[in-house]
Amino acid sequence: MKLLAIALALLAQVEAAPPPPSAPREPVLPKPVERTLKNGLRVIVVQKTTVPIVEARLMIKTGGEADPSQLGGLADMTASLLTKGTKTRSAEEIAREVEALGATLSSGSGWDSSTISLNVMSSNLPAAFGYLADVVRNPSFKKDEIDRLRAQNMDALQVAMADPGELAGMAAARVLFGPAPYGHNLGGTPASLKRIKRTDIVEFHQRYYAPRNAILVFGGDVAPEKAFALAEQKFGTWSGGQTILSVRQTTATHAGRVVVIDLPDAGQAAVTVTRPGIKRVDPNYSVAIVSNSVLGGGYSARLNEEVRIKRGLSYGAGSAFDLRRDIGPFVASAQTKNESAPEVATLMMAELKKMTDEPVADVELGPRKANLIGNFGRSLETSEGLVGRVSFLALVGLPLDEMNRYISGVQAVTPAQIQQFSASHLGADSNVIIVGDAKKFLEPLRQQFKDVEVIPVSELDLDSPTLRRANRRHTGGVQ
Repeated sequence: MKLLAIALALLAQVEAAPPPPSAPREPVLPKPVERTLKNGLRVIVVQKTTVPIVEARLMIKTGGEADPSQLGGLADMTASLLTKGTKTRSAEEIAREVEALGATLSSGSGWDSSTISLNVMSSNLPAAFGYLADVVRNPSFKKDEIDRLRAQNMDALQVAMADPGELAGMAAARVLFGPAPYGHNLGGTPASLKRIKRTDIVEFHQRYYAPRNAILVFGGDVAPEKAFALAEQKFGTWSGGQTILSVRQTTATHAGRVVVIDLPDAGQAAVTVTRPGIKRVDPNYSVAIVSNSVLGGGYSARLNEEVRIKRGLSYGAGSAFDLRRDIGPFVASAQTKNESAPEVATLMMAELKKMTDEPVADVELGPRKANLIGNFGRSLETSEGLVGRVSFLALVGLPLDEMNRYISGVQAVTPAQIQQFSASHLGADSNVIIVGDAKKFLEPLRQQFKDVEVIPVSELDLDSPTLRRANRRHTGGVQ
C-alpha cells in the first residue's frame, strides 16, 4: 500500500506539471510566384497541392480609410454590394450558380483594403473564377439591393449600439483618432448610411476598383501558369480608375482621456483601454506580438489571469494590436458588472504598467511564444489562411518571404526588448472608455481617475470627432 501511495503521488506530480513546449520547427512554405499584367494588376500564386482546393482573392488596396467624413460605411457597402448583381446576372443567379459549382464567393471591406474571395475545388476553378471577375468588373448596384443592404446594416448597427462592448469599440476609435480616417466606425452609423447615395457607391467603385490599385492572389492546388492564364483571360482587358488614394495620416489625436458613455439600465459595463499601436511594417512587429501575447493574447495571458481567473470579474479579458497599413490601435477590453467597472479599469492599467516595470520571466515567455507559433502554423494549413497572409504582406509592401521569418522573429524576442517596447507603446497615457449604467460606478471611478468625461447616450454622436451632438449643451451626464 505504501508503494502504491508513493506511485500515485509521483503520478499526481507528473500530471500537475505539463511538459514544456517542444522546440519550434520552421515551416516548409511554398514559394510565391508573381507576375504583373500589362494593365498593372499584380498577380501572385502560391501553389500548395496537399488539398484540391483553391482560394482566389482580389484585393483592392483601398478600404474604409477612404470613406468621406460624412459617409462612413461607404467602402463597406460598395464591397458588400458586389455579389448582389451584375449587368448580366441577378444576386439570386450568382448565388445559385456559384453554389452549384461547390464554391463560395464573398466580398467585404477592411480599413485598408476591399476584398472579393472565391473558394472552390481546383477542378472547378476556371468556371468559378469567371464569377469573381464579373462581380468586380460589372456590378450593377441596383437601387433595391442598395436599399435592402442599407436597411440590414442599420438594423445591425442599432443592435450593436445597444451592446456595451460594441458601443465601447466604436467610441474608442473616435477617442483615439478623432477626425482622422481610422476614427469613424468601419460600418458607418445609422446617420451616415442614410446619406449614402447610389452615385456615391458608383463613384467609389469607378475610382478605386482598378487594376493598378489591385492585387490578385491564388493559393492552393493551382499551377502558376494556369493561374496567370486565368488572370489574363478574365482581367487582362480590365482598365479604369482615377487618381489612387495615398495613405492618409491617421495619428491619434487624444491621449490619457477617461470617457464614460452613460447607457442607463445596461446589464453590464464594457471597459476598453486604447492607445496608438504600430504599423505592420514596424521593425518592432515581432516584439509587439510577443508583448501582447504575454499581456492579453489568450486565456493564460496576464489580463485574463488577473480579471477573470483570480477575481472572477469577467468571462474574459484580452488585448490586441490591430495591425494596419498605417498606425492602428492597441485595444484591451473586458466586460463586467457595472459596479466593478472601476476595479477592472484599474487592473488593466496596472497590467500595462507592469509590462514596463518588470521583465517577463522565461517560464512565462516560453509558453506565450509557443502559442503564437502554433497559431501561425495552423493559419497556413488552409488555402484561405495562406492567401490571407500573403495578401496582407503584399498590401503593406513587405517581401512575401517575410512569412519564413515569423518563427525566428518570435523566438528571438527577449524580456529586455519587451520591457523597452512596453515603455513606449503601453504607457500610462492610454485612454479608458467605459460604457454602462454610470450611476452604478461613476463615483468610485472618479476616485481612481481624474477628469472623467461623461457623455449621456442621448447626446452621443459617433459621426462627430467629439462624440457629442452639435448644438447640445454639455450637461455632464450623471452627477
